[in-house]
Amino acid sequence: MRNAGLGSWPERRLRISPDRDAIWFEGTTISHGAFAHRVRRTAAALAALGVTAGDRVAWTGGNHPSALETLYACGQLAAIWVPVNARLAAAEAEYVLAHSGASVVVHGRDHGALADALRDRLPGVRHWVAAEPPVDGGADSADYEHLLADADPQPRDEPVALEDPCLIMYTSGTTGRPKGAVLTHGNMTWNAVNQSMGMDFTQAERTLALAPLFHIGGLNGTVNPALLGGGCAVVVRRFDPAETLAVIEQQRVTSFFAVPTMLDAMSREPGFRTRDLSALRTIGAAGAPLPLPTLRTWLDRGVTMQQAYGMTEAAPGCTVLDSADAERKVGSAGKPLFFTDLRVLRPDGTQASTNEVGEIAIQGPNVMAGYWNEPEQTSAAIRDGWYHSGDAGSVDEEGFLYIRDRYKDMIISGGENVYPAEVESALLELDDVQEAAVIGVPDPTWGEVGLAVVVPVPGTSPDVDDLRARLRARLAAFKVPKYVELADELPKTATGKVRKPDLRNRYVTTEETPA
Repeated sequence: MRNAGLGSWPERRLRISPDRDAIWFEGTTISHGAFAHRVRRTAAALAALGVTAGDRVAWTGGNHPSALETLYACGQLAAIWVPVNARLAAAEAEYVLAHSGASVVVHGRDHGALADALRDRLPGVRHWVAAEPPVDGGADSADYEHLLADADPQPRDEPVALEDPCLIMYTSGTTGRPKGAVLTHGNMTWNAVNQSMGMDFTQAERTLALAPLFHIGGLNGTVNPALLGGGCAVVVRRFDPAETLAVIEQQRVTSFFAVPTMLDAMSREPGFRTRDLSALRTIGAAGAPLPLPTLRTWLDRGVTMQQAYGMTEAAPGCTVLDSADAERKVGSAGKPLFFTDLRVLRPDGTQASTNEVGEIAIQGPNVMAGYWNEPEQTSAAIRDGWYHSGDAGSVDEEGFLYIRDRYKDMIISGGENVYPAEVESALLELDDVQEAAVIGVPDPTWGEVGLAVVVPVPGTSPDVDDLRARLRARLAAFKVPKYVELADELPKTATGKVRKPDLRNRYVTTEETPA
């Protein structure tokens, strides 16, 4: 089946609107025609490095046009794109690259040190390519542009079917290891259709690529759907509240995806009330519940707010709550997107009644094919065609979904997913830690942060700041618990499992987080 995949998108736009803006980045704008030309050169450059159908090409860094170029180029080669969280520690990135079997890594200007650290430890990675010169002006760079300059821009379009893998996006693992969600070309396409219908994208769309492109919301919330519709992605390297508001005004941004902490930070900027946001039509917000005061602040500026619930495994769209219902249904995650079905299930697999809490299950053409090289975990997550999310929720009389709890105890800190089991595993590697349990506690800036309750090895008395410092060598900074409490023992069930509700009752209050 030819032309079924993402790699063909820039080519199709070329026949419709080659002169329209496609990418804006740090003062430079290129058209869809020029973007398609660069994608073809990128595909040729990757092919010259030996990339063929089924090979994995990794990309890591701050937001940059090379992320989108390599994604679409992989589609033209029937290769598989692997975005790697730029905030991972070296050991975590090493695992993702080794597990995915990446043979080429394209990295940003801040990740040359990571490449140097892992080069000898990952013999399977044949080529490390710098997307742009390093910040310090060193000689090691712009390999990417040199490769593109020497590449033949003739069209390439290896056959791909909708069920063929497009990318592997790794999620933090509940068992201490991340899992690679395999999103097919069909998953990506149907998600784009869902998002485009829900947010009413047009060829005049100018969407802001604000959230990290290595996260599914940053990539597929608005960016890919807008490009598919012939619109423009206004790419910002990283989030800065004041600078982001300036870009929204200057570039006449019409839409974007963000996590609530970003929206709150922008709304607190002194210039928020005076910036010209008249072009901004809609914002998709997900990653955590949107506080009502933040919601009202943006609604008062005339912006349509669409709260959403999603996950990497669903590419990510599952439900959306339009601003028309936002106050009436405060706390709700909305209703399923057009081509996605949702159920709330009891433990025996039967459908829960109205307002009854159960596990949220998702079905649709946007749901992943499975986890890369993890057949047992795939079978556990996808049963009878339904993806079992591990989240607990309920549906009211009008069909609105409410997220009630997290079966998997996931902590959402500033839009980043943090799984306690992964942090606990790293804590237990420290020689003075005998037991550890991690829970989420409220935080005014990040929404939630981690709190680790640690039982020291008898005869030791670890310093909590030193524990956190040692964790930073093993984990990304956002995963390191903000708070550490030492305890004589952890509350447990008769079978030896830690009773985390007891820990929450002891350490979590509604007034303040631990000192």
